[in-house]
Amino acid sequence: MLNGWKSGTWNAASCTLIDVRLCPKEPLLCVAALVIALGTALSLPLTAAETTAVTIGPPPSGGGFFPLAQVHRGLVGTAWTVFEGSKPEPMEVEILGVLRGARGPGHDMILVRLHGAKPEYTGVVAGMSGSPVYIGNKLLGSISYRIGQFSKEPIAGVTPIEQMLEVRDIPIDAAQTIERAASDKPDVSADGMTFQAMETPLVMSGFRPEAIRLWQEKMAGTGLEMVAAGGVGGSSKPGDMDAIPGSTPASAAAIASVGPGSAISAQLIRGDLEISATCTVTYIDPTQLLACGHPVLQAGPVSLPMTTADVVATLASPLNAFKIINTGDTIGAFTQDRDAAIRGVIGAKAHMIPVHIAIHEAGSATKDASKQRKLNFEVLDLPSLTPQALMVALYTSLLESNESTAETSYHLTGSISLNGYPPSPLDLWAPGGAIPAQLTAALETGERFAQLYSNGTRQGDVQSIDLHVDAVPRNMQVELETARIVSGNIVHPGDTVVVEATLRPWQQPARNVRIPMRLPAGLSTGNLRVLVSDAGTLDRALDPPRLSARSTDLATVLAQDRRLHAVDRIYVSLLSPEPQAEMEGQALPSLPLSVANALETLHTTQDVNLNGESAVVSGDAPAGGVLSGFQILNLHVEGGGGLN
Repeated sequence: MLNGWKSGTWNAASCTLIDVRLCPKEPLLCVAALVIALGTALSLPLTAAETTAVTIGPPPSGGGFFPLAQVHRGLVGTAWTVFEGSKPEPMEVEILGVLRGARGPGHDMILVRLHGAKPEYTGVVAGMSGSPVYIGNKLLGSISYRIGQFSKEPIAGVTPIEQMLEVRDIPIDAAQTIERAASDKPDVSADGMTFQAMETPLVMSGFRPEAIRLWQEKMAGTGLEMVAAGGVGGSSKPGDMDAIPGSTPASAAAIASVGPGSAISAQLIRGDLEISATCTVTYIDPTQLLACGHPVLQAGPVSLPMTTADVVATLASPLNAFKIINTGDTIGAFTQDRDAAIRGVIGAKAHMIPVHIAIHEAGSATKDASKQRKLNFEVLDLPSLTPQALMVALYTSLLESNESTAETSYHLTGSISLNGYPPSPLDLWAPGGAIPAQLTAALETGERFAQLYSNGTRQGDVQSIDLHVDAVPRNMQVELETARIVSGNIVHPGDTVVVEATLRPWQQPARNVRIPMRLPAGLSTGNLRVLVSDAGTLDRALDPPRLSARSTDLATVLAQDRRLHAVDRIYVSLLSPEPQAEMEGQALPSLPLSVANALETLHTTQDVNLNGESAVVSGDAPAGGVLSGFQILNLHVEGGGGLN
């Protein structure tokens, strides 16, 4: 025992490590430690107050950093984490050794064993990553890795603080030009054992189980599929954008409540819906903090709201142990998501994309504001995740309605506003059917948004996403059964031709629709084809799939979106044997052969698409629902004037 005191390190049972060099500053703590030491040596019982005097207290601060070069087997330290509430609790840490290069070339890992009633019961739990480890009052690093899922001992890997400080020292105002897709957190193998970065469990508040399963499906393999229980802090009124957390400056009290060992959350979505990831603070100074000890998204530069967190409970499980979290007040923004840590800047404001959704009740004849359900939230601005986050948020928004049934269809309109471009309109239908209409609407909206958001030529930010959803209490699928020319197949230039189509709505009687079209006066004699079709078939005829791998610029994509035809109408189009070009989102039908030849030389260097047949819309009519199907009709054009 005396040798332990002389060396400056001593530990008895589950007591906190005491460094005798602290005695001049902390005489009462040293006296209490001496009482415990003598009590242990003489087998004297200790009172609860005597034990608490040594084992409970705030984590050390201002003691500097413990050098990795001095770490060796046999050292004993203390780790701090929150098991319940917001106050960190100590755990004894036994140093087992250093695994050189275990996290990659030049990236070492410190192997430790946790001691204490709580860690030995719960094991190494998701949400504990980032828990600071101290040798005496010097910060060693953060608990960040675990071994497997069924380990009988709470053995963990520690990311050295020296490597975490590299993230702290990245300039805050550095140009954030590097961005990688979300990827798996690193796994490290050593002597047949697999060290896996501790999961950062996601809390998805306000999401239905079906939406959570969709998120897990889309996030499979990214390390973001694990979802834990939890809730949203505060009491913002649903639909009120001004009440979204983070719209007001961070309070000094909230900032002061965060220290080493505190739970901290990064929000991917906030507002009426929330997705947040929680870990533990390792290091903090007046301007910034480091947490987790491993990446969350592996995205490099990020901009995510940083909030306090309250641990409701810690769930012990040999398969999936995690902390149950409520997020709290916004205190800044996470700006870096790197291999050794995530960094948050205190008081900074994260850049998020506002989303407004207004859902009108099924059967409502008017868009009465009193019969609308409004949801307002913000999503992260990160190309690898934003489309999926928007998709899942819209899906759960449509599911959370008393009007929703298996037969309900949805008509979604709105716009996506991009800085520097005119708003891109949205007009989508999701009929009921084998695939739930809510899922269809979410998938199509997410795909349309991704075409704009992930375009490589986009430079401005997304300013907002505004969606209006009308629920229709029936399946809106309509099938085109037949089509025919009722005015005769032999025609002349300038004639008016009447096309009759038979449409069959879902589980309803068929009905006929007549669509007149006037033939151009300059038609050449010969055979002419007529396309009677839905919007999708027509759009593909006007803009056939490209064979070139050349990407399309954003201005062209926006022009193409504005040219899309409504899916609840039936179209009659003339197909003439003349070249047609699609250039910068505009269709150029019936081109002279000389012009087509000139454009052919440009299609490899410019956004030009050529088709040997021109499609010109000559008439349309309401279909009464989402139409599917097409038919080709044949006309024979004769010279001279027609009867009409």
